[in-house]
Amino acid sequence: MTLHDDAVRVLKDWTAPDAPDGAQEQLRLDYLDHLVSHRDGLWRSCLPAHLTASAVVVDPVQGRVLLTLHPKVGRWLQMGGHCEPEDGTLAAAALREATEESGIPGLRLLGDDGGGPVPVRLDRHRVRCTGRGRPENVHLDVQYVALAPAGAEASISEESLDLRWFGYGALPELTDRSVRELVALARLTTG
Repeated sequence: MTLHDDAVRVLKDWTAPDAPDGAQEQLRLDYLDHLVSHRDGLWRSCLPAHLTASAVVVDPVQGRVLLTLHPKVGRWLQMGGHCEPEDGTLAAAALREATEESGIPGLRLLGDDGGGPVPVRLDRHRVRCTGRGRPENVHLDVQYVALAPAGAEASISEESLDLRWFGYGALPELTDRSVRELVALARLTTG
């Protein structure tokens, strides 16, 4: 199974969270349409849009979330980024990104009752990922929750200006609505 096949399977099988406006279901359908239209729809080279994978790292025992201060965006975000050829699944891409950017070994993605990782949210946003002076692209982000092992210590990577743990109810001011919604879902799903 290719990464493209896995992404189609994940999105077909995923049940969008109940929302009065149906926005998550519409994003799911838009992502699937994108993948049908673009066999390269998971790669950075697919313009103007491509799928990405991310994971918010949480420590439910201590009631905290790890966020990175992104150098290009200037905001506190979850860990994530572009899919790579060695990623066999979207979940593997999200876990690789979370591990690389947090420096925490032993992260585990939250799964469904069958034990496999499942996304908790989708987010479409504009970003410049092809360099300065280039037009903005659209990231079609598939978002997971990563559970940190007990006593996890984060280590900042070169992809971040800062990396910090925050209490669920004490997110920094430079955190946008989509990250706040992702953290709220993570808190809800991890008890």
